[in-house]
Amino acid sequence: MKAIGYVRVSTEGQAVDGVSLDAQRARIAAWCDANGYELAAVHVDAGISAKRADNRPGLQAALAEVCKERGALVVYSLSRLARSTKDAIGISERLEKAGADLVSLSERIDTTSAAGKMVFRMLAVLAEFERDLVSERTTAAMAHLRQQSKRVSRHMPFGYDLAADGESLTENAREQEAIRMMRDLRADGKSLRDIARTLESQGIVAKNGGAWSAKVINGILERKAV
Repeated sequence: MKAIGYVRVSTEGQAVDGVSLDAQRARIAAWCDANGYELAAVHVDAGISAKRADNRPGLQAALAEVCKERGALVVYSLSRLARSTKDAIGISERLEKAGADLVSLSERIDTTSAAGKMVFRMLAVLAEFERDLVSERTTAAMAHLRQQSKRVSRHMPFGYDLAADGESLTENAREQEAIRMMRDLRADGKSLRDIARTLESQGIVAKNGGAWSAKVINGILERKAV
């Protein structure tokens, strides 16, 4: 039987979990030796997020080859393979239709068995659930910072300046007046482009000093007060 390895690491992922490309390759090769598989190839995506499967050339090449060989796709962990239930299940179904298998070493998943298929689906759902929880906590933390008038990114929101403590925000009187004007113009039925032209005609520039756009103005109008 032939095995196709797939390894991936993003810059952030490598720093956090310490699982380098070489370490993933070594684990995959060891599994193949122990289980009588010929490691035909190892495909790599370096510095690429797993958020989507369709924008990773290494993964697409690995899937194409393993489906052609009807072998086993071997990965270090599900987190290297996919970051969403949709992609994970889609990959599993593609392999199943081609008569190929999936082996994830960290989770000890082997889809040659019905139990392995079930565990794979359960773990994929739980992994996405955990990421959703992290996202919710991050959103809540940022909302709390905004309520405390604290800085939430390196970009200053239009209408505010950074206070002397380097964390708190203070209102910029001129920009706050510009925001009130935007709201008044919008309430009068003016388009976002009309508002942009009015701001530019009065010499009011965007926070970065550039020209106004409908997207930027809409973001300011929809933004909750800091």
